[in-house]
This record gives sequence, C-alpha cells and structure tokens, in this order.
Amino acid sequence: MKSIGELIQLSTSFLEERGIDRAKRLAEQLIAHKLGLKRLDLYLQFDKPIEEKEFAELREPLKRLSKSEPIEYILGEVDFFGCKIEIDNRVLIPRPETEILVEHILKRVKGPVVWDVCTGSGCIGIALKKARPELQMSVSDLSADALTLAAKNALENKVDVELVQGDLLSPFRGKADVVICNPPYISTSEYLNLQPSVRNFEPKMALVGGESGIEFYERLARELPPFLNDGAQVFLEIGCAQGPRIQEIFKGGSWRLMHLEKDWAGHDRFFFLEK
Repeated sequence: MKSIGELIQLSTSFLEERGIDRAKRLAEQLIAHKLGLKRLDLYLQFDKPIEEKEFAELREPLKRLSKSEPIEYILGEVDFFGCKIEIDNRVLIPRPETEILVEHILKRVKGPVVWDVCTGSGCIGIALKKARPELQMSVSDLSADALTLAAKNALENKVDVELVQGDLLSPFRGKADVVICNPPYISTSEYLNLQPSVRNFEPKMALVGGESGIEFYERLARELPPFLNDGAQVFLEIGCAQGPRIQEIFKGGSWRLMHLEKDWAGHDRFFFLEK
C-alpha cells in the first residue's frame, strides 16, 4: 500500500519521463480530483495510505496525461466564473481570458435580450444568466454535439436559456440588445503550429476561422446590423494580434462606438461595439 506522497512522486516521475510539462502540478490535480481533495489537502494528508483500488483507477488517466491530453478533458469539468461546466472533446476548453470577457459584459450590459453565438459548452451564456437572471438568454452553435453539452450545463447550473442550432446568426429570429461571440479565430497556418494538447484534442471546427482567421468577423460585420436593436451592444473575443484588422473590418457602418480591451497579458483580446 502506498501513501499519497508516494503516489504524487510516482505519478510525477511517470509524466516527466514522457516529457510532460508541469508534471507535478498535473499529477497533484489528478490525484486530488480522484480522491475528492483540494491540492493543499494532499500535503496535509501526505502519509495517508491509498487503497490499491484507488491507485489502479489513476493508471488510465495518467496514461491520457502522458499523451498530452488536456487535464480538463480528463477531469471532465472546469470552474468558470462560479459555474461548474462539464466539458469533453466536443467543445473547446473555457479559458481564463474568457472570464474577463464575462466581467466586462456584466459591467456594461444594458438591454435584456442577449444572444451568445458560437456558445460551445455554453460557459459564457450560462455564467451571465446565473449572475443576471433577468437576462433573456439565447445560446447558439453550429454543432449539435456542443449544444447537447450546453443544455446539460444549463440544467446543472439551474439556469433557463434558449438553445438554437445553426450557422452564426441564421438560427435567430427578431432582434437582440446584446450579441456575444467568441468565434473560431485561428488561421489555417497557425493551427499547424498549435501545441499538441490543443491541435490533437480540441475540436478543429471551433478553433479555425479560415485561411486568414478573421473570416467570422468579416461575416459578423456584414450580417449583424439587421439583427440589432438601436443602441445594441456587441462583445467579441479576438486573437491577440488581430486588433487592428478587426477595427478595420468594422470601420464605418452603423457603429457609434468601437473599443479594444486587453487581457491580463496586455494583448488585445476583446472588441466592443455599440450600434
């Protein structure tokens, strides 16, 4: 019988030998999750013995980690802005940067009718609805598989959202006060250079925007205006080097406000518009 401390050491060595970055932290996360503990508690119970059954249950997820599969998929869930979001390889892993976007929206949102386009796991729409129950939230995605997962996440977080399937704005009827979109924005060439943990496991359809990576923004610039009420707000997440190109795409038209915001690393990451 091995202790928690020995299990951490063995798991870390197994991952390091296979060239996995942050091996110790990943091992700690996996072991803590499997034992129902917090990472800190592992060291408070460092000498506690582990049953062979529990040790055996870690072998398969450790093998998956050793092949660079993201730990978020292995654990099957992430915490996102106070919500527990279930994920698997049908959807992108929600990033911390997107939580910044939710914060910006909550500070600025005005009208009640909100559309979350390209919703994936539903994390943005669900987090907003949970924080502001009065919002009339609709979420959409082209992928039926993604919407199935988004529906489950809405149910588990006890929020009522409308789910509609279709390409970009096509499934919506009427007009919105707020449109949010975190679309695919990786170019075809950038995709080839992504880390294996992203390229080999996360859905390509949700990553690649096209040859240039800005195709979805070009479509939004053309297609959005008829769907927006006067004074409507648009909140977009963008690639870190795309700010100037996105500004140029939306230049002119029916916008009275255009504003870039940066992420924690100081990169252009969000683009806000007001009709």
